[in-house]
Amino acid sequence: MTTMTQRVPFADARHHPATTAVLIVAFWLAAAALAGTAHVELDPLSSSGGAVAAIASVFLAAYAYTQLCARNAGMSHALGVGTAWLTLAIVVEIAMTTHLRHGWYALLGSPTHPLLRNLFLFVWVFAPAFFARRELET
Repeated sequence: MTTMTQRVPFADARHHPATTAVLIVAFWLAAAALAGTAHVELDPLSSSGGAVAAIASVFLAAYAYTQLCARNAGMSHALGVGTAWLTLAIVVEIAMTTHLRHGWYALLGSPTHPLLRNLFLFVWVFAPAFFARRELET
C-alpha cells in the first residue's frame, strides 16, 4: 500500500539558522505591513475595526509561516518566532518614533487604548504558537 503526501516547500525540512532567520523576518515584514496599513487606514474610521484587521493580519502571517515554513515545528519554535516578531515590532516603533520625532503606533496600537495595546503585545507573541502542531522530539 502506498500513501500520497503533499510536498510543501520548506515545510518539512530543517533550515539553516540563517535561512530560518530570513524567513521569520520576511513573514514578520508581511504581517507588519498589513497590520500597519490596517491601523493607518482603518483607525480613523473605527479604532476597533482597525484593531481587528491588524490582529487578523498577524494571525494570517503566522498561519502562512507555519504552513509554508515550519509545518512540523513545535511550541518552543513558535514561541521563539513570536518573541522575535514582538521584538521587531518594538524596535521598529522606537525607530519610527525617533525618525518622525513624534509617537508612531502603527504596529502595537496607541497608548490611549491600553487594553488594545496589551492585546497586540500578546498577539505578536502567541499568534505563531496558535498554529504550532506538536512539540519537537529530541
